[in-house]
Amino acid sequence: MKINKYVEDLRKKSAAELNEELVAAKKELFNLRFQNATNQLDNTSRIKEVRKTIARIQTVITEKAKVAQ
Repeated sequence: MKINKYVEDLRKKSAAELNEELVAAKKELFNLRFQNATNQLDNTSRIKEVRKTIARIQTVITEKAKVAQ
């Protein structure tokens, strides 16, 4: 499954790499919302995908923080 592979790849990354990826995903979400508001977005389902990606990244960050304690 693609999602499981993606989460495994996230778990292998360091905290700094995860934060970089989180920032990039949030920027992408902002741009998608901006395009949607100006009626330039063709694929509106991409917003949902990016939101789920952000949630996955934040979950892995939280898991790593709990293990570190």
